[in-house]
Amino acid sequence: MAFAQPDPATPASSLLSERIAPPRGSLATTACMETLQVGYLHAVAAAAGCSLAQPFPDHGIDWHLSHSARGHTVDDEVTIKVQLKATYQIAPRPPGPTFSFTLDNDHLIKLARTPVSVHKILVVMIVPRARDDWVRAGHDRLALRHCCYWTNLAGHPVTGSRRTTVRIPTSRIFDDRALCEIMSRVGAGGKP
Repeated sequence: MAFAQPDPATPASSLLSERIAPPRGSLATTACMETLQVGYLHAVAAAAGCSLAQPFPDHGIDWHLSHSARGHTVDDEVTIKVQLKATYQIAPRPPGPTFSFTLDNDHLIKLARTPVSVHKILVVMIVPRARDDWVRAGHDRLALRHCCYWTNLAGHPVTGSRRTTVRIPTSRIFDDRALCEIMSRVGAGGKP
């Protein structure tokens, strides 16, 4: 693999971006996006102390996350269902309190069902268009770009003939703290 020769005056932090891209595999970009968001989900679940299970067959829900904590009052372990989606059609750090995301009505109906015995959330990852920009590694971190946001669509109406646009709050960044808070609310008998 060849690397560009760095300019001695260039700060070390920008040298990483000057690397020549390696030849990437021929897997479809959408399949790679799915794998990237699964990696993000696993990292968040690990930091939150959650276990993950992937239903087989998935029947429209990608993952089950379970969380055990002394503070849970409804059970010693609570579970939520997670549907993952990813897009590169939305710029990072979307302006405003929400951004639009379109779902097939079949997916929305499953996520919007109420009442439920196990709550569901939608997690949408905004990724850079170029795979070269998805991951940055250094001696002290592995950064996945850009960000996942979550929402609870329980009770959301279907408004389109085949697809419905939903609003995803930009304040709901999906990280380990958010997941612990979701699990605490569910563990107390509430909603995500």
